[in-house]
Amino acid sequence: MLVDKPSGPSSFALVRKLRNRTRARAGHAGTLDPFASGLLLILLGGSTRLARYLVGLDKRYLTEIDLTGRTSTGDLEGDVVEETTAPDPAELDARLQSLRGEIELRVPAWSAVKIGGERAYRLARRGVAVRMPVRRSTVHVLELLAYDGASAHLDLCVSSGTYVRAIADALGGHCRSLRRLEVGPFAVADADDSRVVAASEILPFLPAVEIGPDEASAIRAGRCIEACGEGQLRLLEKGQLVAVGRGASGIVRPETVMPA
Repeated sequence: MLVDKPSGPSSFALVRKLRNRTRARAGHAGTLDPFASGLLLILLGGSTRLARYLVGLDKRYLTEIDLTGRTSTGDLEGDVVEETTAPDPAELDARLQSLRGEIELRVPAWSAVKIGGERAYRLARRGVAVRMPVRRSTVHVLELLAYDGASAHLDLCVSSGTYVRAIADALGGHCRSLRRLEVGPFAVADADDSRVVAASEILPFLPAVEIGPDEASAIRAGRCIEACGEGQLRLLEKGQLVAVGRGASGIVRPETVMPA
């Protein structure tokens, strides 16, 4: 399901709501902070097996960054820990330029990253100071939409695992709002929590290969088949997703098999 998450509830709260409604196993393919809104991909039933192919997709956001201070959480829910001087337009442009392309950003202390086996945000909540790891990210697009001398509105497309709060901190501020517009080929404009997307449509970025019933039986049994295609492939029988396979030299081996 493509869900337009409102600001406030956690991602898991929406997963739990849909799990209760559908009575199916459910999970999301990339969390959103409670204060953030926008596109959340929620997988149901056997399709939860496909999450691994979705979590690594690029994501697009709109954000408003307050450049007059940093907060303890990197967003408007934290306490102000440092007042900063908002840059002039030329300086802001220089800061934005330095954050485009391949960059390294320190993971926010208020994040779900595990430090010594414990979630970082739980350590932060107890006041435990830790040295957070640095993560390499790719910022494909970082466009300034508006700037009033204090807050900057940005449109950005980033690689998976990029914390927009870390970008805000690198600019000298914190996120006042954050909205996820896209995850890979999926857009929040298409969100509809009354429509379940068929498993065969969940991975449109993988080439599709139609197979017959005998081949489908072999794949479900964990055996390789002869088929054309290289790399990861969607294996379909009569339009239904049988598995994601990996092809090489005319042979396809099953990688993730869907329930029959």
